[in-house]
Amino acid sequence: MTYPWKEWDRALFSAVAGRNWPGAEPVLPRLSRIANHGRLWFGIAAGMAAVGGPNGRKAALRGVGSLALASLTVNTLGKGAVRRARPLLDAVPVIRQLQRQPVTTSFPSGHAASAAAFAAGVAAQSGAWGAAVAPVAASVAFSRVYTGVHYPSDVVVGAALGAGAALAVRALLPVQRRPRPGTPARAPRLADGRGLHVVANTASGPPPLLSTPAERIAAALPEAAVAECTEDDDLVELLERAARSAAREGGALGVCGGDGTVREAAAVALRHRLPLAVFPGGTRNHFAADLGLLSVELTAAAVAAGQASRVDVARTTGAGGDTGGAAPFLNTFSIGAYPDLVRVRERWSRRVGSWPASVLAAVHVLRTCEPVDVVVNGRPRSVWLLFAGNCRYSSWGPAPVRRRDLADGLLDVRMVDGGPFARTRMLGAALTGALTSSPVYTTAAVPRLRVRVPGAGVHLACDGEVAAAPGEMLLDKSPGGLVVYRA
Repeated sequence: MTYPWKEWDRALFSAVAGRNWPGAEPVLPRLSRIANHGRLWFGIAAGMAAVGGPNGRKAALRGVGSLALASLTVNTLGKGAVRRARPLLDAVPVIRQLQRQPVTTSFPSGHAASAAAFAAGVAAQSGAWGAAVAPVAASVAFSRVYTGVHYPSDVVVGAALGAGAALAVRALLPVQRRPRPGTPARAPRLADGRGLHVVANTASGPPPLLSTPAERIAAALPEAAVAECTEDDDLVELLERAARSAAREGGALGVCGGDGTVREAAAVALRHRLPLAVFPGGTRNHFAADLGLLSVELTAAAVAAGQASRVDVARTTGAGGDTGGAAPFLNTFSIGAYPDLVRVRERWSRRVGSWPASVLAAVHVLRTCEPVDVVVNGRPRSVWLLFAGNCRYSSWGPAPVRRRDLADGLLDVRMVDGGPFARTRMLGAALTGALTSSPVYTTAAVPRLRVRVPGAGVHLACDGEVAAAPGEMLLDKSPGGLVVYRA
């Protein structure tokens, strides 16, 4: 039986073979050969990783991951499902033909699948890199018909499989877009850093490889005043001193450190009504990353340009309006398993390193942690974890990952209930991907939350810093309360 699409396929193949393509003969056969075994795409990915910065590296990884899935699909399922013979080369000029003809079956085109998968994967992360790669991918796909090794339908189906692989990777690993960094705000443009007073916490983050963050800040903003805070110094006192100087000069307060250090600086900046410049310098820099400040140099550029936004600040207030030791938080608040994890991780990190300590602490807490009795908005609950994020977080599986908007006026509240077999039920739901629909897991987005802790010895964590929990707390927001420089 003859199918009409096969006749169209052969006719289109013959039309491509019989047409003269000016300038293609020295390019397309060579491009087709270079793309063998993904060599072309691995080379492009390496170049993107080298010159493209963090987003270029992410785009390269996503492209390579999509390519790997497409190749696996085509070689294990596609080639074996339809054993189609390669086209006859009679109509293809000899100068176009490949020196080594492929020996696998024709349908679908593995080269087209890899090209489309890589280009679509890259484009999912970065539109600019995707636009640069797309013409190369299209040329590789077309070269397979031009050189006579595939029918057009082989290429079309291969490209569709490649695009599908990229979509599958995106579904499994959602692209984390930069959040909307609040509403635009006016902040002083501090050319060369004049008027900027920075406190750099030397106890934050890993040891520097070449130059310290304070040295990099001084190099990028030579007129900024930079004070280093060691373990023997009082961080809050140094921040207060820097803030008073910045207020006199009409400048801004700067801070370099992790999220806990930035939280302290935010409290001081709020008291003095100063804009805050955040220089990433900790082991984890979630707030800086959400502002697009991935390096000291990016923050320095924002300060020089006066580019700033107003972002929300969450806060905890004790009973009767007494803040008694509580402070604003910029990222997360939690009671239950996470504060225990932070305490164990900090105790072990100096001996085994940050990431091994995190893994060991998670295992220890999972084995030993007990539910905490709390009263949430007047309702008694036993919780394994109570989490509140400053603004709503997107999720990868059950875990909060990144924020879409830094000024949405809401708290992202998540609770994992205790009770009989709570740990087992939570683990089973997490491993099966059903935690978000599990009865032990509750989520809500609210402007405020009242929490009472009847028992003693309960700890809370704000932006990774652990403290004893007061008996009663009100969690609420100061919408747009902090002006920050942003990329």
